[in-house]
Amino acid sequence: MRRQIHLLTLPDMPFFCFPESVGVYRQEPEHSVFREAGAMNNFNIHYVAAGKGYVEFEGEIHELGPGEAVLYFPMQRQRYYSSKEEPWDVRWFHFYGTGLQDFLIGRGFHESPLWTIRNRVAFEQAHEALLSEAETYRMLHSSHLSTLTYALLAEFIEHAVALSRGNSKTSGKRILELLPVMQQEAAQPFILEEWAGRLGISSYYFCKLFRSVTEMTPMEFVTRCRLQMAKQWLLERKETTIGQIAKDAGYPSVSYFNKRFMEHEGMTPTAYRRLYGVQS
Repeated sequence: MRRQIHLLTLPDMPFFCFPESVGVYRQEPEHSVFREAGAMNNFNIHYVAAGKGYVEFEGEIHELGPGEAVLYFPMQRQRYYSSKEEPWDVRWFHFYGTGLQDFLIGRGFHESPLWTIRNRVAFEQAHEALLSEAETYRMLHSSHLSTLTYALLAEFIEHAVALSRGNSKTSGKRILELLPVMQQEAAQPFILEEWAGRLGISSYYFCKLFRSVTEMTPMEFVTRCRLQMAKQWLLERKETTIGQIAKDAGYPSVSYFNKRFMEHEGMTPTAYRRLYGVQS
């Protein structure tokens, strides 16, 4: 099954970014693409939603699975194809814009062609919004097309983590798989050595790897999870005291909970409740 839209290339494009084409391929075991260097003057993000396929770079073959993507810069040689045994479900978009190359290079996206997307749902929803707009209206709402392209690109920039070769790729994926478990257990005492032990690595390497994948320390991630739970409970559990919510969220000290809440939200838990019409 294929859904794909090709759009006119604007000679004097007034937007930061704009789509040249966007589409989805599902259950296409024969899907195979080869473009010589210089054949495509657009960026190409090719994202795997399900199944698997392969990308060739510098004589090496790399497997891509769910949640992983390849980013091509303009004029690059491109070679990728689906697995015949497990055909991939791929979402892709080609886009262009003045200043995009410097923008992406400035953020390090030229350093790796292969990426993992941490928030798959958000990326896939943004892609569907762009594809649906292009299918329905083509070029009629060009400014909206540009906005949706930027929204999709922003999801990629925010959530893409480089896939390096060898063991670091496997370890990075294991960190990503560990995040939902850390979120569920965030209210429990955080013991770094135990989390590192789950991956069979040292605490030092766990912290280094965690930061490279999430751009925050393990404790910063746990703190965000705890505060998110507390915010939800402050509104849902209207009769529960601030002290009890602090304890349930992993903060035995109410004063420390108030301090961290103020740092992240700019107000106390009590003020947060009042803001949404909940009386303490």
